[in-house]
Amino acid sequence: MKQRIFDKTEVTSPPDSACATNADRRRVISIMATGLVSPIALTPGSAQAKPGAELLVDAGAEADFKPLRPADIQMAKPILAFPFDAATEKPKNESRLNKIVVIRLPEEKMTPETRARSVSGVVAYSSICTHQGCDVKTWMSKENVLACYCHASKFDLFDGAKVVAGPASSALRAIPLALDGEFLSIAAPLPPKAGE
Repeated sequence: MKQRIFDKTEVTSPPDSACATNADRRRVISIMATGLVSPIALTPGSAQAKPGAELLVDAGAEADFKPLRPADIQMAKPILAFPFDAATEKPKNESRLNKIVVIRLPEEKMTPETRARSVSGVVAYSSICTHQGCDVKTWMSKENVLACYCHASKFDLFDGAKVVAGPASSALRAIPLALDGEFLSIAAPLPPKAGE
């Protein structure tokens, strides 16, 4: 399946693959590192969302994309989501780089910065591992970390998804959440990278 991730660059990966080939991973990481593409595509302003915000929908839905509410997210059970463009009524699922991992955690264990980005204990991060671009979606309850099963990087979601083990060198990108009515939304566009 071909997925456009940059104007003239395509990555070919099997559908539903949690991990791209080595060449694909290197290409994704190198493009992300240039600052020319964000791992989360955000479009400011949509019909039903606050300016700069987008709703979230379950990435596993086949066709009936319903916006997620905090009550839809169970404690310590991550789900993958996509931003949802309310104007077109379509999820932004054209690229796996848009995947977001959403999970509910005990607020009292979160750092103040993490709690400030959460809604009712629900936090969100890019699900693309900062090591080689695999999907990060495995919750390890004994360690209270989110793990990438490709190369065993582990991230502390209570503390800004900082790396606590494995080869990843940087935290997962935090996605600040807000409520748009009863639905979870991305609070604001991510800050631009240098040079944008």
